[in-house]
Formats: sequence, structure tokens, C-alpha cells
Amino acid sequence: MAQITAKLVKELRERTGAGVMDAKKALVEVDGDMDKAVQYLRDKGMAKAAKKADRVAAEGLTGVYVNGNVNGNVAAITEVNSETDFVSQNDKFVNLVNEATKTIAEGKPADMEAAKELKMADGTTLDQSFVNATATIGEKIVLRRFALEEKNDDQEFGAYQHNGGQIGVITVLEGADAATAKHLAMHIAAMSPKVISPDELDDQFITDQLAVMNHKIDQDNESRALVHKKPLPHLVYGSAKQLTDDVLAKAKEDIKAELKEEGKPEKIWDRIIPGKMQRFIDDNTQVDKQFAVLSQDYIMDDSKTVGEFLKEKGAKLVAFQRYEVGEGIEKKQEDFAAEVREQMK
Repeated sequence: MAQITAKLVKELRERTGAGVMDAKKALVEVDGDMDKAVQYLRDKGMAKAAKKADRVAAEGLTGVYVNGNVNGNVAAITEVNSETDFVSQNDKFVNLVNEATKTIAEGKPADMEAAKELKMADGTTLDQSFVNATATIGEKIVLRRFALEEKNDDQEFGAYQHNGGQIGVITVLEGADAATAKHLAMHIAAMSPKVISPDELDDQFITDQLAVMNHKIDQDNESRALVHKKPLPHLVYGSAKQLTDDVLAKAKEDIKAELKEEGKPEKIWDRIIPGKMQRFIDDNTQVDKQFAVLSQDYIMDDSKTVGEFLKEKGAKLVAFQRYEVGEGIEKKQEDFAAEVREQMK
């Protein structure tokens, strides 16, 4: 039986990230053979990871990395999930997120399967690193998704993470400086758009969102009725895509009829109509304002839209990626009363 020294245990821990007792046990099992001990821990880690495979991992962090080396012009964003938000403060977890994101940016994998085969700094594959992390940290740790953005030399990356990495954003701007690109990334982090321009919104999506907004108006009107306030009208349109020439022409005629009914002199209509038309457009592009970044009011100066802000800067938004931890994952709802009842049986 080989002597298991503290030096051997330390070396194994450095190579695998395993705890002291796990490293010592592995060395004992393989009679001090370092390579076999590494494999032993990997196998054990895979077994532990398999047991945790069905658990919901909806907490964690985003990772953002801009590749600035000679082959740069690539940025990566990732979402790495854990089971609890406590683990996201763990240094090992944070380091894993950062290194995995850097590895993906530099490796530029085509898909998740290719990403899993990338080699991390210590020589292990990215996939094995997550297996090891699951075994070492004691929770299911998973790379949920990643995205890559590339730019040319005339473009600029903006990178921003909010709330300690709960939200991550990458922007690609043309004709802008780094500060503008970052400011736009901050706006996107706060306002959560889905597309760049209204043209990218699907017609059915617009219809569905209009239904949601009108349902909210119905709820508001119930409250307004209780205090005898005038009900708010339903929204007829939601996007500039729906405001055809015929729609705008009818809106203009309706405004003229309204002004005539109010007894406003026709000679001043030209001063009133533009403002009312803009109000009509603003009221009937609420889906755009919520989901298309160029139509949103710029968070750092709400007197203008993002599109107007970028036009003033001579800049163009080419692409963006926004990840928020846990979005789209159905989290387990804890019923503590039921849990107590079960324990009392």
C-alpha cells in the first residue's frame, strides 16, 4: 500500500478541485496512482451528476467575455445554472462561468455539442468541467446556453452585466464609440427588448401582445369604475407595421372631425393635427415600445427614442444578445406547509 502524503492530496485537489477527504479517498482506492485517482474522481463526479440530472437548476449567473487577442472581434455570452442562488456566490462557480465563457469566445463552437468538447485551461473538456463542478460543489451545474457575436474593425462591442451577473448583455454597434455601445447595453439590460426594429416582430406575436395589453386595460377599468373614472379605451393597433397609409389617413380624418365638432377654427387645424397624429402613433405602437429596442424611449434621456439617440450619434445597432438568469425556466414552487405536514406524519 502506497503512502498517501499531504503533498499527493494537495496535487490531486489542484488538478481536480475535489475536497480533501474525496481526494484522499481516491488516492487510497487506487493505491496512490495520480492518473487513476483523477479518473476515479471523474467517474464519481459523473455518477453524482447523473443523480442530480432531474433537478431544476434555475439560478446561477451570466458570463460575458470579449475576445481581445490578435484573432479578436468575437464576444460570447453564456448562462450557467445552479440549483440555488447561494452557489452563484461560490468562487469556484464564478471562476467556472468566467473560464467557460472565455473558452467559448476563443473556440467559437458551432453548437452546444461542439462547445462541450472545447478544452479548458486545465486540459479537461468543458463538459467534464461541469461534471466535476457538480460533484465538487454538490449541486446540479449546467451550461444552459451561449451565443457568439462577431464584429468588423469598424464596429464596437458593448458589454454589460447587471446585478452581479443576473443579466448579461452584448451589443454590436457601427459608427459608435465604446462608451455608446456600453450605454446601449445598459439600456437593453434594463428594458429587455426582444428585437432591434418593429419589422422583426411576428404578426401573431403583435396580436397576442395586444390581447395581453387590452386585458390589463380591462383590469384597470374595473378599478377606475370603483372611483367613477372614465374607462380607458382598448388599443386597436400595437405596431408601426399595422399603421398603413389607409389607417393613418383615417386617423387624420377622425381628428379633423373631432376638431370640427369641438368648434376649433379650421385655420388652426394644421397646428393641432401633427401633435394629435403623433399621439395616435404613440398610443398604437405600444408593442413596439415594449419589445423593439429602436422604438423604446432611451433610458438615459426619455425625450428621445433609442433610434433617435443612435441617429444623433451617427450609429447603427447591428446586433445584441441579452440573457437573464432563469428566464423561461419553470421554477419549483415550495409548499412549506405541506412539507411540515409531511414531516409530522
